[in-house]
Amino acid sequence: MTATVHTLPRKAEPSLAPMMSLVAEGMNSVNAVILDRMQSRIPLIPALAGHLIAGGGKRMRPMLTLASAALLGYGGARHFKLAAAVEFIHTATLLHDDVVDGSDLRRGKKTANIVFGNPATVLVGDFLFSRSFELMVEDGSIRVLRILSNASAVIAEGEVDQLTAQRQVETSEERYLAIISAKTAALFAAACRIAAVVAERPEADELALEAYGRYLGIAFQLTDDAIDYDSDAAEMGKDQGDDFRDGKMTLPVILAYARGSDEERAFWRDAIAGNRTGDADLAHAIALIRKHDAVLATRERARHYAQRAIDAIAAFPASEAKAAMIEAAEFAVARRF
Repeated sequence: MTATVHTLPRKAEPSLAPMMSLVAEGMNSVNAVILDRMQSRIPLIPALAGHLIAGGGKRMRPMLTLASAALLGYGGARHFKLAAAVEFIHTATLLHDDVVDGSDLRRGKKTANIVFGNPATVLVGDFLFSRSFELMVEDGSIRVLRILSNASAVIAEGEVDQLTAQRQVETSEERYLAIISAKTAALFAAACRIAAVVAERPEADELALEAYGRYLGIAFQLTDDAIDYDSDAAEMGKDQGDDFRDGKMTLPVILAYARGSDEERAFWRDAIAGNRTGDADLAHAIALIRKHDAVLATRERARHYAQRAIDAIAAFPASEAKAAMIEAAEFAVARRF
């Protein structure tokens, strides 16, 4: 194949609409699997799982599995169950994250832990993890099982690493990137790679799709972390400043701290330690981040990784799927929510 390098387009309003249209029929099959496998004789389980699953998420990860399969011209049905497994892994991690973070809002709705309590939320997360592994086993591919089980372990490691970095103001940009590569990008990468496995394509295609997913995931998380200091709660569907009050060292804070004066660094040390978390403190933090263009720099890094994602699939021939995946990379960078 002859590689064609695509420059990341700068359209006014990039959208997931092309990808959603591409995979709409397949997502109906994926959603049918999700609805079937979240059922249980214990009524609380589907009620709690459904609270999050029906909450209006983008479903980026299962869509990536289907889009990657379309890119490869795969015409089978194995990827539907595997896309559902990917969504169950993601949903389980969200349930656990909301308990760990003590979050109140997700996608503009009360989080499951607020509605149902922490113990039930953790246990239903465990249930969804178990369902995801049932679906992997039913597929019967050891390679798929290895890819998704490894991603699950890496995600957990990333979450623990983030927890240990919490309130550590000296956290480096390198460690931050390692954390988001694990907790976010690993599942994006796995969701794309498994499509090449079921399509029985060569390892080079697997690795290309894995790279696309990994770089897209990094871009997606960088943008998320920029949004926390650049949008209001109505746009985000969560409380603005959650990361700030939790003492999370995301890239906007890391850059503002590194570029700040001694007085500004003293503020950041107090704030990240949890001593300055009021509304006035958040406003001051946002002012410092704007002063040092930390959100802009974070979004520029996101654009860099989105371009790397596009370059990773440059060798695949032009198609509707490829165009949708390119626009998804632009959407990951430009979105405001």
